[in-house]
Amino acid sequence: MKKLKIEKSKKSNDTITRTIRISGKTFDKINELAEKNELSFNSVINQIIEYGLENLEE
Repeated sequence: MKKLKIEKSKKSNDTITRTIRISGKTFDKINELAEKNELSFNSVINQIIEYGLENLEE
């Protein structure tokens, strides 16, 4: 499986607002990635979700 590479991405207006619950540890890791790559928290979350869906074994 290829590794996830966090990249600057184009903003999309095609969004839906949802509330999710994640552990504090996961939040901290994602927040660190966002700061390191100068991206928003949401941008990193979306990239992680898209990567997971593309690499999901069914």
